[in-house]
Amino acid sequence: MQKPDNKHSVLVVDDELSMREFLNVLLSKVGYHVETAETGAIAMSMLEENPYDLLLCDIRLGDTSGIDVLKKAKSLHHEIVAIMISAYSTTKDAVEAMNQGAYDYVPKPFDNNELKMTISNALNLKTIEHEKERLDDELKKNLHFGKLIGNSPQMMKIYKLIKQVAKTKTNILVTGESGTGKEFIASAIHEQSNRKDNPFVVVNCGGIPENLMESELFGHKKGAFTGATHEKKGLFEIAHKGTIFLDEIGELSIPLQVKLLRAVQERVFKPVGGTKDVEVDIRIISATNKNLEEEIIAGNFREDLFYRLNVIEIKVPPLRERKTDLKALCRFFLEKYATEMDREITKISSYAVELLMKYDFPGNVRELENLIERSVALSTTNIILPESLAISIHKRRWIEGIANKRFDLDEVTNGVSLESVLEEIEAAYIKKAMELSNGNKNRAAELLDLSLRSVRYRIDKLGIEK
Repeated sequence: MQKPDNKHSVLVVDDELSMREFLNVLLSKVGYHVETAETGAIAMSMLEENPYDLLLCDIRLGDTSGIDVLKKAKSLHHEIVAIMISAYSTTKDAVEAMNQGAYDYVPKPFDNNELKMTISNALNLKTIEHEKERLDDELKKNLHFGKLIGNSPQMMKIYKLIKQVAKTKTNILVTGESGTGKEFIASAIHEQSNRKDNPFVVVNCGGIPENLMESELFGHKKGAFTGATHEKKGLFEIAHKGTIFLDEIGELSIPLQVKLLRAVQERVFKPVGGTKDVEVDIRIISATNKNLEEEIIAGNFREDLFYRLNVIEIKVPPLRERKTDLKALCRFFLEKYATEMDREITKISSYAVELLMKYDFPGNVRELENLIERSVALSTTNIILPESLAISIHKRRWIEGIANKRFDLDEVTNGVSLESVLEEIEAAYIKKAMELSNGNKNRAAELLDLSLRSVRYRIDKLGIEK
């Protein structure tokens, strides 16, 4: 069957010839491509041969049940829309039809216009669902870039920059607060480069004792110092043909910065105790949560090394500046830790997300990840509720900030979220009432002229410490 352009195909199944002919004429007049079947067996055969957009089927056929035809249709074409009709309507039939995936159940005799409207709505819903699935798929693609998550404008700019610089050998400096994902940026650059099949070596410049750092970076010869019982390759040599990531580069001492400068400039170094140069082919990516220009002025960082490392800078925004990514991050971490802990926790409540949106996350994405991990571990339900969030300290900070806020009507001049302001006022009043009642919700409800149920709802919604 060739389906005409822009026409939905409909399979009508009814054992009454007059009904088949009537429905054929009725639906053809409004532009549907209609085919008919007089028995369940014929209908099933037709479904095996052709895809249809809509199945319009009598629930009682001479040779079989319309439910069987529905099951067959859904097994062959999961996306087919089905509407069941019958002159012998019962609640049991309707429930079974809906359970098997029918869109609706229409009793005979039916109003012609209502039937056409039901069919139109069903097919429109199918189109909307297809578009939603397409957009969801597209969104999922855009949400992830390697291990990076988010499709905020800030992150999309970073993804674009990563693609631009990945194929080059240029040194890159990744800057941003702790916990923003600087290592993930470096990893994404490596994975997008032609070095991706070679080592990606991470060096924590702040986590290795200074007296060992030179040996860790450049290796040493046997007998170079006390305890050097054998020759050891350094991380620069291990990273040959790949990428070396110098995390927290601002923690290096000035003497080590001097020794690092030659390796950065010439890709050449001497192992500790060695006399011959070792040459390497590596990509150098550095990262810091410090302002290195201020460190240069303070005499803590060499200016020549800074300019060698900072050929291209990628600034990673803190989470508080890309809150539109928070929901996607929450979903990702929830799925990750629910799987790891074998917990059947499927979602985070909208109120819990609202609470997280209020918080500034000084620890950034790392803090959010730890928070979700703890919440998954501690949750007693299959959904993360505000009270499930392990953020009592954070909530206290947030609520105290609200309670001390002074509201300025002049803010309206530049635009203001009235809903957010009202929530802040509401939270402040509820917190004060709870303090005056020593945590007694009944008394707090009386003070606020609210029902106990309403107070409980607001406490949960706003994440107020109980």
